[in-house]
Order: sequence, then C-alpha cells, then structure tokens
Amino acid sequence: MEYTDKNILVVGLAKTGVACARFLASKGARVTVTDMRSEAILENQLAELAKFKINLELERHDEATFLASDLIVVSPGVPMDLPQLVSAKLAGREIISEIELASRFIDAPLAAITGTNGKTTTTTILGAIFKHNGYHTFVGGNIGNPLIELAESHQIFDQVVAEISSFQLEWITSFRPTVAVLLNLSEDHLDRYPDYQAYIDAKLRIFENQTEDDFAVVNRDDLLVWQHAQGLKATVFPFSRKFELEEGIFYKDGVITYRHEGHEECFPTAAIRLQGVHNLENIMAAVACALLLGCRPDETFETILCFEALHHRMEFVREVNGVCYYEDSKATNVGSVEKALESFADITLIAGGKDKGGSYAPLAPLVKERVRHLILIGEAAERMKQELGGLTDTRRAATMEDAVRLAAQVTATGGTVLMSPACSSFDMFRDYEERALRFIAAVKEL
Repeated sequence: MEYTDKNILVVGLAKTGVACARFLASKGARVTVTDMRSEAILENQLAELAKFKINLELERHDEATFLASDLIVVSPGVPMDLPQLVSAKLAGREIISEIELASRFIDAPLAAITGTNGKTTTTTILGAIFKHNGYHTFVGGNIGNPLIELAESHQIFDQVVAEISSFQLEWITSFRPTVAVLLNLSEDHLDRYPDYQAYIDAKLRIFENQTEDDFAVVNRDDLLVWQHAQGLKATVFPFSRKFELEEGIFYKDGVITYRHEGHEECFPTAAIRLQGVHNLENIMAAVACALLLGCRPDETFETILCFEALHHRMEFVREVNGVCYYEDSKATNVGSVEKALESFADITLIAGGKDKGGSYAPLAPLVKERVRHLILIGEAAERMKQELGGLTDTRRAATMEDAVRLAAQVTATGGTVLMSPACSSFDMFRDYEERALRFIAAVKEL
C-alpha cells in the first residue's frame, strides 16, 4: 500500500501507537490518533509526536473517523470488540496490527516467538546468540522496541527476533515469520478473550501465513501445542524434555541434542547457569531457531553457557537460615507457576493477586506434592484457597511484607520460599516489577 495522502487512524497511544503514528506520518500519510485518555495524561507521548502534523482525537473514539479511514492500525492493548472497530470491519475498512504494518517493511529473516510463558527469555537468548554469531540483530516486538521501529530506522539488519503476544496477532493479514515458535499453551488473558479456545486461536495465528519453506518450532511435550502443530503448512521442528527425536531438539541424560536432516550437534547442560525445567525448554527453542537460521554451534553454545536469568523470572534473592528465597513475579498465570513448582521441592509458595479468570486447578498435583505451605495475598486469595487450600497448610497475609515474614517463620531449613503469584499485580502494586521489588526488600529485611 502507498501511504502518501492516505487517511490512517492509529488506535491507542501507548509506545506502539506512538511509533506507528510517527512512522506513518514520515511516510506522508494523513494520520489521526485516538485514545480514551486525556491530553494531560498523554503529555509524554504527545511530545514525541510534536514535530509531525497529526490529528488528535482524545478522550473519545469517533465512529465517523474510523469509517472515514483508509487504514486502521490497532495497538495491542485495544480489544477486538471495541464497537468502533466492529463497525469499521463491517464497513470493509482495512484493520491491521503494528506487527503486520512493520512486517511489510522487513526484508531480513524473522524469528517470531510466542507462547503463554517463556517468550521474553527465549527471545532474549536468541537475540544474544545471533549477536555472538556476528549478525547485526534487531530484538523487539512485545519487549523493548516495537517492530515498527526497525522499519523506521532504515538500518539493514541480518536477523530479526520478535517476542509476539496473542494481542499483536489479532489483526495480522500477511505477517509471515521465517521461523515461528510456540513454546506452550495454558489459560491466560481470559479477561480479554471470551474463552480459552479464542486465546489459543489467537496464538496459532503466528503460523497462519507460513509455507513449507518456513519452520514451526513447537513443544512436543505440550499436548495442546503438539495437537495443533499437526495441521501446519510449515516444516514442524519439535523440542522435547521427554522424547528422543529423530528430527528436532531434545534433552536426555544431561545433554541437549539437535538433529536436522541427518546432522547432529550435542550440548552438555551441566555448566549452563540458567536453571529450571522451563528454561531448558526456552534454551532448546532458542538453539533450534539459531541453528535453523545459520548460526554456528560453538558460538551458540558459548552464548548459552554465559546466559543468566532475566529479572523477575525465578530469580534467586538470598539465603537466610538455610532457606533460599526466589522471586518469580513474572509468573502471572498458572502455566508459569507449574514450571516454577517443578523446579523445587519443599516449597513455601507465596501466591495471589488480581484474578485473570482461569482455573487454578492445574496446580493441584504439584501443590499437593511439593508445596509444604501456601501463603495467599490479594484479591484472588479466597478463590485460590477454595481451589487449592485443602491440599496443604494454607494461610492468608494482608501484605507482601507480612507474607515474607510468615514464610520465614514456617519454612524449615533446606526449604525454598518462592513468590510465584499466578495472578497479575494490579490489585496491590503498580506492576509486576513493583511487586518483585517489594518482595526482594522484604526478604532483605529478614
């Protein structure tokens, strides 16, 4: 599409919307931005757009503007059922997401990574591998810089790595990764989607435009992922902790083995710093992408060996009186907490927060087997108590500080205190990062 003199509406003025508006204005489009927030609240965002001629429609969404647009670009935070979007779609207006817009200007191979959990770690590892292999690499998407900033920069990149959320996939039409990764599926964002299947369907769109020339890197051990991988057009390349694979990448007896078209590479895991079964899966997925896209095995393994855990993902805080404290504030859904519980035994689990609508029942077997004490906080505490409270010693705490002090009292030497909430943070904290910092501070006070 030629964008000069086209009427283009950007819906939502978070970081992605600002970048899209800036890019489209630089292409000569007549850009309007719409956001329900006020000019005062959006002061910083509007300052970034000050040098461009952009129409503002703030504190409202005008249906007439939607219907008069040649193209509508939707930010990830905007739900698909927004009435003005529904009307525009019925009227035949073209509606796309930021990643769709960006992909139309990207020539380099694109590795796109989605899944309920592990996206950020896998994306970051893969970006580090490419860079260590000497590739000029852009890493962004749902983390760091929006993908459209790559197009805006006019730089030539050898490789592009993007974390992709289900929200970003909702309005794609031709977005086509060279390698697409689906790490896992578990209930999440049921406050956004009508049901679990709608969320799964959104995730699966990452494969929608791939051909047999592309790769789909998928989790062989996740029954839902593997079930949906069977009908893909792309070449399926599985990873597994449980099965030895003739074609794919798998873990067995302390070694990660990569097999592709008769070629084999082996990577012993003993010296890898990144711990946890979930990180083993993240590493395998990243290595698969890297080797499929031409990275050298030696440099790839060197990167893996040196990689440390990202902040707020199973991060060791300190040891007090023989008890280790771990902070896992990014674990905002049940699937993520399952992986964390698989990594320890004799656990005091601090969980709870703002409920996201899914069931906590999948945690039951691990809570029964590994959680000695369950300490619940936040709005979801009562529902979590109903679903899990009968399985172990369960207590309530009013604040994060109270929860940490209580955990220190009840946890025996040799145990692990794990803050892995299975909920979002917005009932008690600004975001997951503030929740993490409050936990860390409370542990340091012990």
